[in-house]
Amino acid sequence: MCRFKNIYFCVLILRKALMFRVLGGSSGLLWDQQQPPHLQQQQRNLSLHEYMSIGLLKEAGVCVPEGKVASSPDEAYSVAKEIGTKDLVVKAQVLAGGRGKGTFEGGLKGGVKIVYSPEEARDISSQMIGRKLYTKQTGEQGRICNQVFICERRYPRREYYFAITMERSFQGPVLIGSSQGGVNIEDVAAENPDAIVKEPIDIMEGIKMEQAVSIATKMGFPAALIDDAAANIIKLYNVFMKFDASMLEINPMVEDASGQVMCMDAKINFDSNAAYRQKKVFDMQDWTQEDARDRQAAKADLNYIGLDGSIGCLVNGAGLAMATMDIIKLHGGTPANFLDVGGGATAHQVMEAFKLITSDRKVQAILVNIFGGIMRCDIIAQGIIMAVTDLDLKIPIVVRLQGSRVDDAKALIAASPLKLLACDDLDEAARMVVKLSEIVSLAQEAHVDISFQLPL
Repeated sequence: MCRFKNIYFCVLILRKALMFRVLGGSSGLLWDQQQPPHLQQQQRNLSLHEYMSIGLLKEAGVCVPEGKVASSPDEAYSVAKEIGTKDLVVKAQVLAGGRGKGTFEGGLKGGVKIVYSPEEARDISSQMIGRKLYTKQTGEQGRICNQVFICERRYPRREYYFAITMERSFQGPVLIGSSQGGVNIEDVAAENPDAIVKEPIDIMEGIKMEQAVSIATKMGFPAALIDDAAANIIKLYNVFMKFDASMLEINPMVEDASGQVMCMDAKINFDSNAAYRQKKVFDMQDWTQEDARDRQAAKADLNYIGLDGSIGCLVNGAGLAMATMDIIKLHGGTPANFLDVGGGATAHQVMEAFKLITSDRKVQAILVNIFGGIMRCDIIAQGIIMAVTDLDLKIPIVVRLQGSRVDDAKALIAASPLKLLACDDLDEAARMVVKLSEIVSLAQEAHVDISFQLPL
């Protein structure tokens, strides 16, 4: 069950689930779907590097290739020698889909490379570590590769796809499998949806052996390997539940040349609402792979998602935040962010919220919409005054305050030298901020400097 303060993040997840059900699949399959950078949104669900996910599976007894992570070319050489085979794979540890088809700074093509000696592992690692990898998912920004995962190369006879995700239509977890693994599962879903099979699990009863056997059979495992595949599926489900995962994806799960069922790759996303009881997992978060604004929001305990518009929003309460975004769209504007300061925000948090909003260069106006229930309007007013003064903000700010201590808040704003446009009506406030944003946009296009003198 989603907490109310994080309802918008749940809405994003459910939208993904709905999108993929149209394609005949499930929400988990879309996490790596390639999207143009301008359509991407910041996600607050934790995603771990491949080597970390593989480590969690290994601890649970799931069969995975032998491998270790390295943070330097020399360490990569030592790890490659320690593994004890000359048939190795070097994988860039970057939280982005499409690594294999990406390009590094310096020109190296591909973030997954087969090597045949420790020396070659060191050479390839030197072209990955400390450089940005550019894929369709990262866009022009790229993502820095600080580590490589070096593992033994296994030779699969057949490749399968397996995933577990929370599915709204099943009211709980669902196992997803396909005989077509090692490829983009989105393409499989679009071209041949019948190749994807599902097995819903009763979250209260847990997974049963016959269910694991059923999906292993439908995935096409040979009769001699059904029990082995089912045993690994049960272990994967236990990992999914134990760590409060929102999605676990194995692509590919294979039958290797020795007749073993193995998980060759792993991607696990975790529910951010479980951070308080999954400290081990959330301590693994690699902030170098995250949007800087996400880290800033997490430090200030703010619920923030960057969007693609020009109007910054600062609101208390997830429901009111979504309503504010909707009314901005209604009047022809586009919100630049979702930002819920919560019911117990301090003046310092409001200050941090303004820093977050204005760190986005696309923001041309700001709408503050506060209903003082738990939150006192005068506290918000103090934060607004502090932020506008300290940050020396030049863009127009429309403020709508209603509720607890609203008269005190209005008095604080009136007594300040700041030029803030106050509106009691939300519809009027939204209409005004959209117009101001358009004025700023036109001035920028004409390379004209403007200043606002807004009478109170």
